[in-house]
Formats: sequence, C-alpha cells, structure tokens
Amino acid sequence: MDKNTTSAASDGGKRAYVETYGCQMNIADGELMEGVLEKEGYEIVGAPEEADVVLVNTCAIRENAEERVLGRIGQLSGLRRERPWLVLGVTGCMAQRMGESLLGNVRAVDLVMGPDGYRHLGKALKEVVPRRGRPGSRRLSVLDLSLDENYRGLEQRRRSSVTAWVPVQRGCNHRCTFCIVPYVRGPEKNRAPDDVIAEIRGLADDGITEVTLLGQTVNSYRHGDWSFARLLRGVARVDGIQRVRFTSPHPIDLGEDLVEVMATEPAVCEQFHLPLQSGSNAVLKRMVRRYTREIFREKVAMLRAGVPDVALSTDVIAAFPGETDDDFEQTISFLSEIRFDEAFTYRYSERPGTPATRFPREWFVPEDVARDRLNRLIGATRFVQAEINQDEVGRVEEILVERPAKSPGMVLGRTRRNKAVVVSGTRTEIGSYLTVRLSDTTGPTFIAQRVGGEKVASPPTSPEA
Repeated sequence: MDKNTTSAASDGGKRAYVETYGCQMNIADGELMEGVLEKEGYEIVGAPEEADVVLVNTCAIRENAEERVLGRIGQLSGLRRERPWLVLGVTGCMAQRMGESLLGNVRAVDLVMGPDGYRHLGKALKEVVPRRGRPGSRRLSVLDLSLDENYRGLEQRRRSSVTAWVPVQRGCNHRCTFCIVPYVRGPEKNRAPDDVIAEIRGLADDGITEVTLLGQTVNSYRHGDWSFARLLRGVARVDGIQRVRFTSPHPIDLGEDLVEVMATEPAVCEQFHLPLQSGSNAVLKRMVRRYTREIFREKVAMLRAGVPDVALSTDVIAAFPGETDDDFEQTISFLSEIRFDEAFTYRYSERPGTPATRFPREWFVPEDVARDRLNRLIGATRFVQAEINQDEVGRVEEILVERPAKSPGMVLGRTRRNKAVVVSGTRTEIGSYLTVRLSDTTGPTFIAQRVGGEKVASPPTSPEA
C-alpha cells in the first residue's frame, strides 16, 4: 500500500494535513481535498504534529490496507494529548465502506467522509471544528453517493511540478465480484471533455509536460459522442504536453480505435496497463470479468501489432474463491506466455458487501495454500520482468527526471515505457528530459549513463486537431 503524505493549512490557526493511502485516484483525491482546504483558508503544513485538522485519505481494496489505516488513526489520536482541539477525519473508500460504524467504533474520529463529499469538506469542518483549546462534541458523517458529482469547478493542489494525475472518470459500471469500488465510489461518471482539455492546457501553461488520465475503467469513458480514444487524441495534441499516460483500462473496452491513437499520436506513451486478474476461464467467469483468456490474448496481439514497442503491466489475484490447483497453474502458464513487463500481484482479500463474499464457504482457499500461491505468483512475474529488463540493457532512452534518487548525486526518472531509471544528476534537473543509455538493471530499476549530456526534448508534433 502506497502512503503519500501531503499537507494543507492557514492564517488564524487553521492548519490541516492530508495523508493518503492507496491508488492513483486516491492521490488525485488527496490533491483535490488540499485544493478545497486552501480555498477555505487553510495553510499547508508538513506534518500532523503541526495541524489543527488531520485527514486520513483511505483505501478499501484490501483488508490489510484498512488494518494499517486503523492503526495509523490510533497513532494520530495520541496527538490530542498536546493538541486537544485537533480534529481527526477519515475520508475515501474505507470511510465510505465502513460508514458511521467508524464513528461508533473509533472514538478518536470526528469526521467520516466518502469520495463524493469533498466539495462539502469546508462546510463539514465548520460543523466539526471546536473552539480552539476545547475538545469538540460534534461528530459528522458525509456518505451520500451522487450520480452527478465529478468535482467540476474545483482545483487540485498539485504535489508535483513535473507530472500530473488528471481524473476523467469516477466510479465504475463493471461489477467484478471481488471489487468494492462500485459500492464505495458509485456508478461511472465521466467529465466533460472540454473541461478535461482546459485543465490540461492550464497544466501545460504551468510547465507540466506529462499527464496521466485516471479512471476506474478509463477506456470505457463516454461523454456524448466523445469516446476515450477521441479524448486521448485531444489531450495528446495540447501544446506543451510531451507525454500522456492513462490508467486503468479494462480489457473488454480495448478496441482498434484506441490502439490507432496510441500508434499515431507522438505524445501518447508506449505503455499499457491491462489487468488480467486470472489466467483461468473458470475463475474469470466467477469474477465476472466478461472476457476469456482467448479474448485477452487477442487484445494483447492487437495492441502489440499496433504499438510494437509497448510495455505491458497487469494485475493478478491469487486464491480467488473456487480457484483450483489447475486454475492457478493456468494463470502461471499464461503469464509466461504473455510476458508482462510488470505485474502487481495480490492474494484475494474478502471485502464485505462484494458478491464474492456470498460464494459457498467451501470455495474459499485455505490460508496456507493462498500464501504459497501468492509467493509463486510473485516469483514467476519477477522472473519474467528480470528477463525482459536484462534484454533491454544497452537501449538508448529518453527519461523525464522526477525526483532525487535515494543515492546521493543521482536522480530518478522514467522512460516513455514507464521504466524507472537512476542516473547521475542534481535537483536542478527535475523536470528535464535526458537521453541515457541503460547500462544495468536491478530488477525493476535501471542504472543508466548519460548520452551526449543533457537533452531537453522538444514537444512532439502531430496533425492539427
């Protein structure tokens, strides 16, 4: 589980801190909350110890993620010993799933707010925040899901000056039996394309050259006569934008129109995240994924034919209810066949409220078997990734420098194919494009040498829209 700490706060003692757990959409939501907080007069602070309001922005995808968050809430509640006026809120998917039970079971929590409530964050805090120096008595939950809420008119407070997450879709209309997202984020809601493109023009004006379009099943985007392929083309042609990524698409919605845009628009990166989940047709059917391994294979072939140098990543779940030894072996063999550049692997986590929890209990895989399968899955995917990356040593790539690396005198950047690269450099080069030769690999990360010094890439050119 990723943890991304951010902060927000103000004049007159109004200071707030947002701590985000989970996926890219949660990161974008954290930035959105910070934008709302700033507009309400809160000042940015760098640590919860400095804040009057602490918001924990949560994920509900897996049980261990929720357990970690609950532990963190317990830690943060200790701050009240020295700051008795501190307001502690829980926002996001876990807040939506657990609802008012969080107020009943965790006395430290003052505010519970789901993903559709952030527009009203300022108003909610005015109701909850006590007079400075006195413990508050007002506790509040904001859990309504809205069919219309796509946060039009609200600005995110960007954490990076290099790359930006841009939500184009919220919620999900798919009903995969393992997934809690449709129940905590509601049905699919797509933003108006003019709003998306206007936002990205603003980002480009601010010097950001890379954007990632976000949606739960982003390639199912539809708004009037705009498909996701059309939106992607429009974004790719915004002046100043040099790289465009998107996540996470659904395999069933991958068509030739999207592949054609990827193949012909220079700004669209040669990277595609295509969640497999299982290589067994029987398991895919129980998951209600709406494709078979044969269909998935055809989708990959179409994508690789159109974009030959594409780097593929995926998600895979081990030990889904009813998964037999043979089902699992089919997944292992299919992963070896497809050969993903990167795979995010998980053991099935039972999520209350999802259809999979109603499967017969005898279908649930014993804990020790599930653990062994996950370990094998991790080993199999890492082996393929290491082989692919070793074969890429010697390639000359362009990287966008994102941040300092852990080693002094080094910076970390990513290639267009989303490969992490470490090369010598300084903070002053963050946001620059460098041409490098990949000289070594340490599993998922490459070591590189500069080729001909620093090179700032000029924006890709494409036909007029």
